[in-house]
Amino acid sequence: MTLLRRHAYTGRFDQDDAELQDVHRTRTLLRHVWTLDRDDAVEVVNKMLRDARALPRLVRHDALDWHMHATEPDSPLAERIRVEAALALIDVIRMDETDRLRICAADDCAGLLLDLSRNGLKRFCSVRCGNRVNMIAFRERRADR
Repeated sequence: MTLLRRHAYTGRFDQDDAELQDVHRTRTLLRHVWTLDRDDAVEVVNKMLRDARALPRLVRHDALDWHMHATEPDSPLAERIRVEAALALIDVIRMDETDRLRICAADDCAGLLLDLSRNGLKRFCSVRCGNRVNMIAFRERRADR
């Protein structure tokens, strides 16, 4: 439910174990895409779109202005997540910026990030992870004195 509170998905929610497992499989798939080279990522992204029979269209609903959907509202949640991620990855691939797809550098974090910073040196998925790693390194340096 944290995912749904953080990212305002609309449409069908089964809220059962099958949906949760499918979302977990989607998370694993997206993590895999983050590690692929550009050409291999294209194959996976195209498969995600093809499997969902995605047909992009502009929609406006709730408090949101025009934005893109490519699945029906009654499509399974994990499928909607895969298709939205695939649509975003299209631009990353087209711009030849797949090297900006990263896994968080914090040892205890499995977070993914798309580094949109100007210098392309972002290493952590959040300020919280960066601060935690920096604090650990600071304490280790002080202990070595």
